[in-house]
Amino acid sequence: MEPRGIRNNNPLNIRKGNNWKGERPHQTDKAFEEFETMEYGIRAGFKLLKNYISGYGGKTKPFNTVEKIVRRWAPPSENATQRYVDFVCQDSGIKPMQIIKFTDRPTMVALVDAMIFVECGQRVSRDVIQSAYDLV
Repeated sequence: MEPRGIRNNNPLNIRKGNNWKGERPHQTDKAFEEFETMEYGIRAGFKLLKNYISGYGGKTKPFNTVEKIVRRWAPPSENATQRYVDFVCQDSGIKPMQIIKFTDRPTMVALVDAMIFVECGQRVSRDVIQSAYDLV
Protein backbone atom coordinates (compact mmCIF):
# COMPACT_ATOMS: atom_id res chain seq x y z
CA MET A 1 0.00 0.00 0.00
CA GLU A 2 1.28 3.45 -0.93
CA PRO A 3 1.89 6.06 1.77
CA ARG A 4 -1.07 8.35 2.49
CA GLY A 5 0.73 11.40 1.08
CA ILE A 6 1.32 9.62 -2.23
CA ARG A 7 -2.26 8.31 -2.44
CA ASN A 8 -3.56 11.83 -1.80
CA ASN A 9 -1.10 13.47 -4.25
CA ASN A 10 -0.08 15.40 -1.13
CA PRO A 11 3.45 14.17 -0.38
CA LEU A 12 4.13 16.98 2.10
CA ASN A 13 1.06 15.89 4.10
CA ILE A 14 -0.69 19.25 4.19
CA ARG A 15 -3.58 19.20 6.63
CA LYS A 16 -7.04 20.35 5.65
CA GLY A 17 -7.82 23.99 6.17
CA ASN A 18 -7.38 25.92 2.91
CA ASN A 19 -9.00 25.92 -0.49
CA TRP A 20 -6.25 24.92 -2.87
CA LYS A 21 -5.98 25.02 -6.64
CA GLY A 22 -6.17 21.46 -7.92
CA GLU A 23 -7.98 19.90 -4.96
CA ARG A 24 -9.91 16.75 -5.72
CA PRO A 25 -13.60 17.65 -5.87
CA HIS A 26 -14.54 14.67 -3.69
CA GLN A 27 -12.35 14.48 -0.57
CA THR A 28 -12.35 11.22 1.40
CA ASP A 29 -9.45 11.86 3.80
CA LYS A 30 -10.80 13.69 6.83
CA ALA A 31 -7.43 15.07 8.00
CA PHE A 32 -5.24 15.72 4.94
CA GLU A 33 -5.78 17.51 1.63
CA GLU A 34 -6.21 15.47 -1.55
CA PHE A 35 -5.13 16.82 -4.93
CA GLU A 36 -5.93 15.88 -8.53
CA THR A 37 -2.23 15.63 -9.44
CA MET A 38 1.08 15.37 -7.64
CA GLU A 39 2.11 18.74 -9.10
CA TYR A 40 -0.85 20.48 -7.47
CA GLY A 41 -0.12 18.86 -4.11
CA ILE A 42 3.52 19.87 -4.21
CA ARG A 43 2.55 23.34 -5.47
CA ALA A 44 0.46 23.80 -2.31
CA GLY A 45 3.52 22.89 -0.26
CA PHE A 46 5.61 25.42 -2.15
CA LYS A 47 2.93 28.08 -1.55
CA LEU A 48 3.05 27.39 2.19
CA LEU A 49 6.84 27.48 2.20
CA LYS A 50 6.81 30.76 0.28
CA ASN A 51 4.62 32.21 3.02
CA TYR A 52 6.89 30.84 5.75
CA ILE A 53 10.03 32.23 4.10
CA SER A 54 8.51 35.69 3.50
CA GLY A 55 6.96 35.90 6.97
CA TYR A 56 3.55 35.94 5.29
CA GLY A 57 4.56 38.98 3.27
CA GLY A 58 6.24 40.68 6.23
CA LYS A 59 3.36 40.19 8.68
CA THR A 60 5.32 37.79 10.92
CA LYS A 61 8.92 36.82 11.48
CA PRO A 62 10.25 34.75 8.58
CA PHE A 63 10.77 31.01 8.84
CA ASN A 64 13.61 31.03 6.34
CA THR A 65 16.04 28.30 7.42
CA VAL A 66 15.69 24.53 7.44
CA GLU A 67 15.71 24.63 11.24
CA LYS A 68 12.88 27.19 11.42
CA ILE A 69 10.85 25.71 8.56
CA VAL A 70 10.90 22.15 9.86
CA ARG A 71 10.17 23.19 13.46
CA ARG A 72 7.04 24.93 12.19
CA TRP A 73 6.12 22.27 9.61
CA ALA A 74 6.67 19.29 11.90
CA PRO A 75 6.56 20.55 15.50
CA PRO A 76 8.29 18.55 18.24
CA SER A 77 4.92 17.92 19.92
CA GLU A 78 4.03 15.63 16.98
CA ASN A 79 7.33 14.65 15.36
CA ALA A 80 10.98 13.72 15.78
CA THR A 81 11.77 17.23 14.59
CA GLN A 82 15.52 17.22 15.10
CA ARG A 83 15.88 14.00 13.09
CA TYR A 84 13.72 15.62 10.39
CA VAL A 85 16.02 18.69 10.32
CA ASP A 86 19.15 16.53 10.30
CA PHE A 87 17.92 14.40 7.40
CA VAL A 88 16.76 17.37 5.31
CA CYS A 89 20.11 19.12 5.79
CA GLN A 90 22.16 16.02 4.98
CA ASP A 91 20.02 15.07 1.98
CA SER A 92 19.68 18.55 0.47
CA GLY A 93 23.10 19.97 1.35
CA ILE A 94 21.45 22.99 2.99
CA LYS A 95 22.90 24.02 6.34
CA PRO A 96 20.43 24.16 9.28
CA MET A 97 20.64 27.95 9.71
CA GLN A 98 21.39 28.89 6.07
CA ILE A 99 18.99 31.62 4.92
CA ILE A 100 16.73 30.27 2.17
CA LYS A 101 15.25 32.47 -0.52
CA PHE A 102 12.14 31.25 -2.27
CA THR A 103 13.49 32.54 -5.59
CA ASP A 104 16.41 30.08 -5.34
CA ARG A 105 14.75 27.29 -7.35
CA PRO A 106 17.49 24.64 -6.96
CA THR A 107 17.55 25.09 -3.18
CA MET A 108 13.75 25.01 -2.92
CA VAL A 109 13.54 21.87 -5.05
CA ALA A 110 16.23 20.16 -2.94
CA LEU A 111 14.43 21.21 0.27
CA VAL A 112 11.06 19.89 -0.87
CA ASP A 113 12.58 16.70 -2.27
CA ALA A 114 14.12 15.92 1.13
CA MET A 115 10.94 16.88 3.01
CA ILE A 116 8.86 14.58 0.79
CA PHE A 117 11.19 11.70 1.58
CA VAL A 118 10.81 12.32 5.32
CA GLU A 119 7.03 12.65 5.02
CA CYS A 120 6.41 9.64 2.75
CA GLY A 121 9.50 7.45 2.87
CA GLN A 122 9.90 7.59 -0.89
CA ARG A 123 10.90 10.01 -3.62
CA VAL A 124 8.84 11.91 -6.14
CA SER A 125 10.45 12.69 -9.47
CA ARG A 126 12.58 15.85 -9.44
CA ASP A 127 10.90 16.80 -12.72
CA VAL A 128 7.51 16.75 -10.97
CA ILE A 129 8.87 18.83 -8.08
CA GLN A 130 10.38 21.37 -10.49
CA SER A 131 7.13 21.53 -12.45
CA ALA A 132 5.22 22.18 -9.20
CA TYR A 133 7.63 24.98 -8.26
CA ASP A 134 6.98 26.57 -11.66
CA LEU A 135 3.21 26.58 -10.94
CA VAL A 136 3.70 28.94 -8.00
